[in-house]
Amino acid sequence: MKNIHTLIVVLSLLFLSSCEEVVQVDLNTTEPKLVIEATIKWLKGTSGNDQKIKLTTTTSYFSNQIPTVSGAIITVKNSSNTTFNFIEVGNTGEYICNNFIPKIEETYTLTINYKGAIYTATETLKSVAPIEEVTQKNDGGFTGKDIQLKTFFTDPANATNYYLYQYSYTNKIKQNFYGDEDSYFQGNRFFSLSQSDDIKAGDEVQITHYGISKTYYNYMNILISISGGGGGGPFQAPPATVRGNIINTTDKNNYPLGYFALSEIDSRKYIVQ
Repeated sequence: MKNIHTLIVVLSLLFLSSCEEVVQVDLNTTEPKLVIEATIKWLKGTSGNDQKIKLTTTTSYFSNQIPTVSGAIITVKNSSNTTFNFIEVGNTGEYICNNFIPKIEETYTLTINYKGAIYTATETLKSVAPIEEVTQKNDGGFTGKDIQLKTFFTDPANATNYYLYQYSYTNKIKQNFYGDEDSYFQGNRFFSLSQSDDIKAGDEVQITHYGISKTYYNYMNILISISGGGGGGPFQAPPATVRGNIINTTDKNNYPLGYFALSEIDSRKYIVQ
């Protein structure tokens, strides 16, 4: 009986020991890709002169730091060949322009010169319908117990419009993004909808509507779908290879990640009641 007891103890120790074994996972690594965050945002009621473009690179799966990119030459040119220079602040990878001139339906061309490679993209600045009202409903969601916010606007008639909606919440890393087109509400009053099921009284919610192009709308739908609803933010490095509109003219096979977009935006801050 004693021998059987000893055998059970030994087997138990072996089992527990095996549970603590560290498993090494070998992941394939590739050359870092340039990630270009170039969303020009013109907030209604402002000059839109101050704009920012950020450059980073992809990194390994287990890395907790995103490498920044310094030393690039970045310009944006409009259809009249007016050039706006984006100058890096220190070695932050953030490039700033303080004299940008936004104009609705104007076409702009982005050019980035980095390590001998030239990256370019062309896009048009799209308008957005002004936000008119934010309403709160306390019996929303599937359970009928969630707080739900609706942000109303009137879509312009006789034009096809595409929108991106962003809801950012107090003390939460997660944000909600989703795209929309006016096929079913053209020329009518419509709304965007908060998509968080844990909003509570006292929370501060930043709501932003973007006017976007059809191509950017298609790109964002793919990106948001891959990221599981846009919790991390679509202007960061994507979790999978999603090609945007920026082309490496020096080596087309070594394409960057990111998208050059220009949007008029409207934004409201709402305190949940």
